[in-house]
Amino acid sequence: MSIQWYPGHMTKTKRMMQENIKLIDIVIELLDARLPYSSQNPDIGSLAVNKFRIIVLNKADLASEKANQQWKEYFESKGHKVILANSTSGKGMNDITVVARSLMAEKIEAQRKRGRIFVPIRSMIAGIPNVGKSTLINKYIGKSITKTGDKAGVTRSKQWIRIKKDFELLDTPGILWPKFEDDRVGSLLGITGAINDNILDKEELAIILINILRKTHEDLLKARYKIEINENDEDYEVLEKIGIARGFKSKGNSVDLLRTSIILIDEFRGCKLGRITLELPPE
Repeated sequence: MSIQWYPGHMTKTKRMMQENIKLIDIVIELLDARLPYSSQNPDIGSLAVNKFRIIVLNKADLASEKANQQWKEYFESKGHKVILANSTSGKGMNDITVVARSLMAEKIEAQRKRGRIFVPIRSMIAGIPNVGKSTLINKYIGKSITKTGDKAGVTRSKQWIRIKKDFELLDTPGILWPKFEDDRVGSLLGITGAINDNILDKEELAIILINILRKTHEDLLKARYKIEINENDEDYEVLEKIGIARGFKSKGNSVDLLRTSIILIDEFRGCKLGRITLELPPE
């Protein structure tokens, strides 16, 4: 399934980030803990060169605990500071401040020795659409100052936010990259809600999701929908079984596959199937 989504405001966002990076000490990159590889924008990595970098695995509460630790160890082996977070509950928020101050401690001390008494830490928060940046910021400061929504492309402009007296944060809109070289990446981003739902083929996405879950979490599919899955069943037949189990019928008494697909994807996104990670780090 080939998905490409790069609206014009993302080009403007990338240009804005390039223009502001000189003001930044630390790049805080939010990744979706359910798919850390596919949700990592390579453009942000290029932008963060020569900057301190904190990787926040957000939505960790929706992902497998074991996989969370595997990804944490993987990114730490690459030299990054890593925080497991849940922007909805606030888990991991205080860790961001602690890690940021530790990264900047040497630079701040050096500037104080030169006579600069107050040295603010300036960070940029970046990530793909719908990864939870606005929710994290609102939870971080204890009030709603950024618009949130469970869909891609809610934040459209930058804003500076003072988190603490010595900690300033540049909030940026979610940004993808112009072309997914791997169709699998686009499909996974579509499944988790990082791409505008209006351009997606929900039935095809649901079948891709079923294919993944049958390899790793077939027990969760069976338990959630109370169905039997045979080894020889095609993925679309499993989708039909889910629709039958839910009583989703269309004209002619056939299974309403579109409605079934929408429900399956929504319930995956809402963690109603259980905590699931869609990809693991390379060996």
